[in-house]
Amino acid sequence: MRIWKSAVIAAAVLSAVACTQSPTGRSQLQLFSSDELAQLGAQSYNSLKEQEKVSNDPALNRYVQCISNDLIAVLPEPWAQQTWEVTVFDSEMVNAFALPGGKIGVYTGLIDVAETPDQLAAVIGHEIGHVIAQHSNERMSNQFAAGLGLQLGGLLIGQEMDSNEAALIMGVLGVGVQLGYILPYSRIHESESDELGLRYMAAAGYDPRQAAELWRNMAQQGGPKPPEFLSTHPSPETRITKLEELAVSAMSAYRNAPRANCPKPT
Repeated sequence: MRIWKSAVIAAAVLSAVACTQSPTGRSQLQLFSSDELAQLGAQSYNSLKEQEKVSNDPALNRYVQCISNDLIAVLPEPWAQQTWEVTVFDSEMVNAFALPGGKIGVYTGLIDVAETPDQLAAVIGHEIGHVIAQHSNERMSNQFAAGLGLQLGGLLIGQEMDSNEAALIMGVLGVGVQLGYILPYSRIHESESDELGLRYMAAAGYDPRQAAELWRNMAQQGGPKPPEFLSTHPSPETRITKLEELAVSAMSAYRNAPRANCPKPT
């Protein structure tokens, strides 16, 4: 009975703090402060700059900074006034990221795949969307809540059956939590960041229709891909279809925005 009472109390506490909303209106669980996340983001960013080769190409740095500045200028407050640090990493990796605390990283491999400034803006806008929607906070909070539930479940199971049966059931529960709770939230995060990134790029004068084109380029990179239900990302086909739908509604903002002027270096 005491275990069940503890579980009920824990669930009530988590529900009480799960009262925030994402920029798209989705309910979120956030257990950590913005300052804590910013500190973690800065630590990760500094570690990456020490471990990875930073590009010294002035043209590439101006290009990425120019697009980032355009996007930052149209962000909602307080992010538009926040100081953002942008780093270009000299690597064939096709990747980019943004971290809490105003940190943006872009790999030169991505610049090759993103054929136009609009396509690169789609990626950077998407990554900024993760920060503004506080997906890192939500992910950590969900993992904390899932871990708490497994701990309570383990205590209950351990009292009612032998150790072998308990270990087997806890293993199954762990997989169930991963597939049914943590990974689906990750796919939600990716889709939500696609939507936010499209908003930002359109408002900054970048063609939102190019976001789908970017993911077509990404899909052509090849390599084995896990089934969508086991992936933290939507499948390329799902993503492209949704981006094409979102681009239709973003075109009005794009037409009313000044045209972006960040030419890609040749």
